[in-house]
Amino acid sequence: MATEAVRTSPRPMRADARRNYERLLAEARTAFTEHGTDASLEDIARRAGVGIGTLYRHFPNRTALMSAVFQDEVDGLLARSRELLAAPEPCRALVAWLRAIVAHASTYRGLSRALMAAQSDEASAMARCSLPMREAGDTLLSRAKQAGAVREDVGIADLMQLTNAIALAVEQSPDDPGLADRLLTLTLRGIKPGVTA
Repeated sequence: MATEAVRTSPRPMRADARRNYERLLAEARTAFTEHGTDASLEDIARRAGVGIGTLYRHFPNRTALMSAVFQDEVDGLLARSRELLAAPEPCRALVAWLRAIVAHASTYRGLSRALMAAQSDEASAMARCSLPMREAGDTLLSRAKQAGAVREDVGIADLMQLTNAIALAVEQSPDDPGLADRLLTLTLRGIKPGVTA
């Protein structure tokens, strides 16, 4: 898996450091799934069999760890956006991709909040996940605009914030399985041409 810590490392990791890194990622993924992105970093280190200092050597802060944990899923969402570029209906393709983002963000309590914060902090580790997603979404959005299915004044930053807000709403309403689709439908209605405030 290509992750931030590996990409920026000046030399390859030793075998023991690589094992620690992979264990930390695995335990963080489990903890974030079970307890949300506010899970205790000390517990993650302990469950990985390392000290907190080892965790911080690999991941200087929580957002760096989150970014590394979610990188595979972000790569999957980016691949899905490329597949959708060949879809015959650009607006449906855009909505399918937004639905995939909601599903991803809803898996981890607190992820949508972190993604929303990354929109305003482009230097954060989470922004390194968020920026490629925004670029992929902008490509799908531009295609939908060219097809006349989306208003010209709709921007990807606003659309991504809406999508993360929908994911946050879904996270807060686990007993309402239809909420994401209803909110995405409302969003779609709002971005179609001819709709005025």
